[in-house]
Amino acid sequence: MAKHLFGIICTHHGTAANNRAETEGNITTLQKILWNDAIHTTVSAEAIRWALRYVWQRKGLPTNRRWQDDLNRHTWEDPEFKRGAEEFIDDDVLGFMSAKAAPAEGSEAQKEGRRGRARGTANVRRARLEVTRAVSLTPWSGDITFNAASINATPSAALQGDFPVPYGTEVHATRYQYGFALTPADLARPERALHVVDGFVELGEVAGNHARFLFDFSPESVVFRWTDDFAPRILYAFRDDRNAVRAPALLERVRSGDIAADELVVGGALSATPDGEELRSRGAKVFAGVKEAAAEVKRILRDFLASPG
Repeated sequence: MAKHLFGIICTHHGTAANNRAETEGNITTLQKILWNDAIHTTVSAEAIRWALRYVWQRKGLPTNRRWQDDLNRHTWEDPEFKRGAEEFIDDDVLGFMSAKAAPAEGSEAQKEGRRGRARGTANVRRARLEVTRAVSLTPWSGDITFNAASINATPSAALQGDFPVPYGTEVHATRYQYGFALTPADLARPERALHVVDGFVELGEVAGNHARFLFDFSPESVVFRWTDDFAPRILYAFRDDRNAVRAPALLERVRSGDIAADELVVGGALSATPDGEELRSRGAKVFAGVKEAAAEVKRILRDFLASPG
C-alpha cells in the first residue's frame, strides 16, 4: 500500500506586508480572507511553491525554470517539457502545464475535433506535491503604517515634484500556518521526497514588501505524518494561545483514534508545550528542534525507499 507524507508548518513570528504590488489608492494591501468569522491575512500556495523551487535552484539541484536575479525574470532549460519529469526536480514535484492554442483554420496542422472544430493541445503533469494556502495564526487588526517616498525617488517615478509622496502599507505581525501532502511513490524519482523535506525546513523568502524586508517562512513548529491514510487530518491544526503555539485539534484527533500517534513526528516550539508532551506520551516522536524532526522523517523515508517493493 502507498505511503503518504503530510505536514503542517507554523512559521516564526514576523511582520508581513504586501509582496504582489497590489494597491487600493495609495495603500499597499495585504491579501485577506474571512477565517473562523474573523479577517486573517494569507499567502498563496503559488508563492510557497515558487520559494521551494528557488531553494532547490540555490542548492544546485536541476530545475527547469530558473530565476535570474540580474535579468529579473525566469529562464527555461526545457520550455517544451520534452525531457519529462525524470530530469528536473521542479517538473517532477511541482508539475507543469504547457498549453497551445488551436491551429488557425485552414492550416495543414489543423486537427478536427468531434464537432469539426480545431482543438488546442496541453502537455500536463499534475503536481505531486500539494500545498495549502498559508493563513495567519491571528486575525488582522487593521494595522497600517505611514510612509513617504522621497522626492523623485526613482527616475521613472509616477509623480515628479517638490514634495514627498505619501503612501500607506498594511502590515500584520503574526505567524502563518500551511500544510502539504506528498506521495513519494508517485514521483518519477521518489528519493526527491528528501529534497522536499529539506526545502520546507530551509524556506525563507516567501512573504515580504518588494524585497525590502524578510519574513521567515521556515518552521518554528512542524508536524509530519507518515501514513497509509489517504486523508491528512492535520491541516490547519495550529492555534495561537496567548502568543504560544498549540495544536488542540491535532491532539483531539489522536485521542479519538483518527490519527495514530506513532505516525507523527513533531519538532520545534510545539514540543515544549503541554500538547507536545501529551503527544510524546502517546507515542509520537517529539523533538526540540525542527531539523531533528526533519532528520527523523528523512530516515523514515530512506528506510521506505530502500525496502523491496
